Amino acid sequence: MQHTDTDPSPSPVLEHRRRRILFRATHRGTYENDILIGGYVRARIAGFTDADLDALEEVMELPDAMLADWLTGRQPIPADCDTPMLRAIRQAAEDGEGQPR
Repeated sequence: MQHTDTDPSPSPVLEHRRRRILFRATHRGTYENDILIGGYVRARIAGFTDADLDALEEVMELPDAMLADWLTGRQPIPADCDTPMLRAIRQAAEDGEGQPR
């Protein structure tokens, strides 16, 4: 999902959107999702395009309990929610990214 070529001077609108999404990703309401989603977003937010941010916002609209189950592998991601962004966050969680050390 992350693009390696970051815009050297992103627009103020894009920067505001990134800050808002980062806050939302790290303040989910459950510690587990704060770590899993927030860690993923924190590591990649600077390189996200508008399309990536759109995809991330769609994921963050899903209920926290379901996200936690899918991201930890307790439950499979259902076909109607299976997106590249959600799979990327789950892969990062499986790889231990963003987890407290």
